[in-house]
Amino acid sequence: MMKKTISFFIAVVMTANVLMAQSVQDGIKLLNYEKDKSAKELLQKLYDANSKDAQTIYWLGQAFIALDDVKSAKAVYEKAMNDGVNDPWIWVGSGHVQLLEGGDINAAKQKFEQAITSTTESKGKNKGKPSAAILNAIGRANAVGHLVSDLSSSKVGDVLYGIEKLKQAEAIDLTNPDIAINEGLSYRKLGGEYGGDAQKAFEEAIRRDPKNARAMYLIGKIYVTQNNKESLETYFNNAIAADPTFPPVYLELFNYYSEKDVNRAKDYVDNFLKYADKDPKNDFFYADYLFRAGKYNESIAKAKEIETSAGIANVPELNILYAYDYDKLGDSVLAKSYVEKYFAAVPASKTQAADYNLAIKVLSKFPGNEDATVGYIKKAIDADTSTVNKINFMQQAANIYGNIKNYPSQLFWWKQIAGLKKDLGNRDFYFLCDVSIKANDTTSANQFSAAYVQKFPNEMLPYRFQAISAVLTDFDTTKGTAIPAVEQYISILSKDPAKFQRTLPYQFYYLAGYYHDKVKDYAKALEVLNRLLTIYPDDKYGLNVKPIVEKELAAPPPKNSGNKQPNGAPPKNK
Repeated sequence: MMKKTISFFIAVVMTANVLMAQSVQDGIKLLNYEKDKSAKELLQKLYDANSKDAQTIYWLGQAFIALDDVKSAKAVYEKAMNDGVNDPWIWVGSGHVQLLEGGDINAAKQKFEQAITSTTESKGKNKGKPSAAILNAIGRANAVGHLVSDLSSSKVGDVLYGIEKLKQAEAIDLTNPDIAINEGLSYRKLGGEYGGDAQKAFEEAIRRDPKNARAMYLIGKIYVTQNNKESLETYFNNAIAADPTFPPVYLELFNYYSEKDVNRAKDYVDNFLKYADKDPKNDFFYADYLFRAGKYNESIAKAKEIETSAGIANVPELNILYAYDYDKLGDSVLAKSYVEKYFAAVPASKTQAADYNLAIKVLSKFPGNEDATVGYIKKAIDADTSTVNKINFMQQAANIYGNIKNYPSQLFWWKQIAGLKKDLGNRDFYFLCDVSIKANDTTSANQFSAAYVQKFPNEMLPYRFQAISAVLTDFDTTKGTAIPAVEQYISILSKDPAKFQRTLPYQFYYLAGYYHDKVKDYAKALEVLNRLLTIYPDDKYGLNVKPIVEKELAAPPPKNSGNKQPNGAPPKNK
């Protein structure tokens, strides 16, 4: 009995010593290294040993948030409050959860301000200064959303408010690099135009800590968005040199090289798996590598292994990997089923442009799925911040509807493209006019053809579309409003009658029909026919109709003659 008691005592002491050796700071480092599972496990142990320590509670909640488990984070903070841990760290954590749940942002700010007030020194050398650590936590709450692995994409929080608090923290604490990193993440969250501000903040973090691999990595990610190979490699390699055990940089390099150099990509995914959490979710990237290497059956086998160990609900990305593999293996039915499962399970914020491209490619193989396919395109457009990518997706939607001759829908997407492009080119105007005419949208046809003529006044096509749209607007020649456009088109075509001998005569036919049938101006109709025959002396229509018009012009007009057309009605305008 005595021996068992001593053994138990030794075990307790050893456990306590281990926990003392591992601190909250170790948990924070794991979070910064995106080893979220390990961070949660460590912080949970620390919490179990002392569930009243406010900082431990706060960071355990942050670990849950990093794992996209906001519900558990909320439970941790609420339990602390119920247990009497009424502390600024808990208020900040609760405010963070409130932001993530889409709650009242002003109510969350009240908690933040309460935390600031309660930690502001009332005397001594720091009189009037709040806790820099609390200010940093507030900045983090407004910088970090559900996409913690990226730390930028969520629209959660008031970023400018967070930046204000982070700048205040920087002025108080001159050494903590995490303050500057949170500031950089905040600027990056504001959008591309703040990329320079983000980089300056990350550089400040490096100044504070020259071996800060995370800051170097985050600068490298800025250059990934710019596809600046030289700069991204410089900063990523600097991060590896600063700390070879920093996992995210290897994953980013794997993603960058996976479609450029698959052998090089394998080295990076191997290093990522070496230093990252031992987690089936991370094994996914090796299955992805196998796909990139063209080993589709091996990729499927690895994916099934992961699905068995973790469950597909926990790794929903497996669905899109199955879809990629089966698409390459020529099984469109299975590829389609996995595409649909993937998009049903994964929020738009976590999908990649390539995933949408695959969905579009696969669903396009199944007639009748056009609207569903364009549904994915709409999601892709909403999720993508690149104007170029948005336009490319819109072009795909336009093509899909064009292929099934749904011209009104095709025109809708061409108008979206026109709205995003700053400068429309010849090709853009061509399709805008062509589709407007096919859709029988005369308002749009007239609008775009007029703009086309203005932009390209020395080319033939703008005048062609202008004439066609004008004729469509007055299809039965009742108004005569198309005459100026047709005459202008004739003047362009007449510069090279031989080249346009299949088009130019129809313009004269239209004029002759208008003057003869609607206006009853036989002299004008004869003038048009003479112009036609001067250019094309052998034109059959002109030769047949001219004598009739001359006879009508010489004879007195018959009573109640009606709207009789000249012999041989003119063919449709071209």
